[in-house]
Formats: sequence, C-alpha cells, structure tokens
Amino acid sequence: MIDRDGYRPNVGIILCNWKNEVFWGKRVREHSWQFPQGGIKAGETPEFAMYRELKEEVGLESQHVKILGRTRDWLRYEVPDQWIRREWRGNYRGQKQIWFLLRLVGRDCDVCLRATEKPEFDAWRWNDYWVPMEAVIEFKRDVYQKALNELARYLRRRSERRARHGDDPKHRIGVIES
Repeated sequence: MIDRDGYRPNVGIILCNWKNEVFWGKRVREHSWQFPQGGIKAGETPEFAMYRELKEEVGLESQHVKILGRTRDWLRYEVPDQWIRREWRGNYRGQKQIWFLLRLVGRDCDVCLRATEKPEFDAWRWNDYWVPMEAVIEFKRDVYQKALNELARYLRRRSERRARHGDDPKHRIGVIES
C-alpha cells in the first residue's frame, strides 16, 4: 500500500523501560541496530499496526506496555535506490511513519525475538534515549531524531515527577504506571 506520493504507511516504536532507556533491536544477520517498525496494512489503524508489529518483532502484547505518546503527523524518509525492492522501483520513494512512545510495564524476560517464523532481530539491548545517531542507518537518522525530539516531552514529565519525589523506590511504581 503506497500512497500517491510514493510513501508506504508505517509505524515506528520507541519502547522505553522505567529508566527511560530505549529498546534497540539488531537486524538479523546484519550489524545495524534500530527501533522496531513495520508497515500498516490495508484497514489497520496506526495503533493496531503498532501492536501487531510489537508482537511480531519484540514478542510483547498490549498488556506489557503503556502508550505514552505518538507523533502528531507523519514523519517521512526516502529510501536510497539500492535499498528499494526491484518490483517497487519507479513509484516508491520511502516510508511515512507515525511513531509511538511506549513504556514497558512488563519485564525484560517478556521480550521474545522469536515470536514469528521470520524474526526481524537476533539481539536486543537497552540504550540511552539520546543514542548517538551514528548508530542509525544514514537515511533514517533525520526521522529518528525528529521522533525522539517530539516524544521526549512525555518522558520529561515522568522525570520531573521522579525529581520531586526523589529516587525513593516506593514512588517508582507510580512513575512506571502513570
């Protein structure tokens, strides 16, 4: 499903833990790390597609996460010709994405990279939210930066709350679930 401008609708997922570290997945048989993402199928809402991709790529269900925010508009990137499938050449320019910021309310052990027969990732790790963009494939860097910038405000509120309460563990649960 490619729009008239040549962009395929897609969702991007920034999954963070209670320390505001973000999930990075290592692509199968590649040395590149990225956020989970995937196409929106005909008839799907961005939120439905996000939950489907989260299950397919990370093995997490809706009860394992809480939506903290999403981008207001589509963020677009163009894919270099050498990365475009042969059958799409001519009318495909790239991806347009709605990004979601999620909080993991489950446990690290709930992550399962083998939830489907064709996994996207073969390893994962937590990274600082403001990971250096050099770790991201060049043509996606601008979109990643825009998504992180727009969604960071949802984390600041929780960080400010934590600062008011101190790092007292009895308040940590409220920070995670609020």
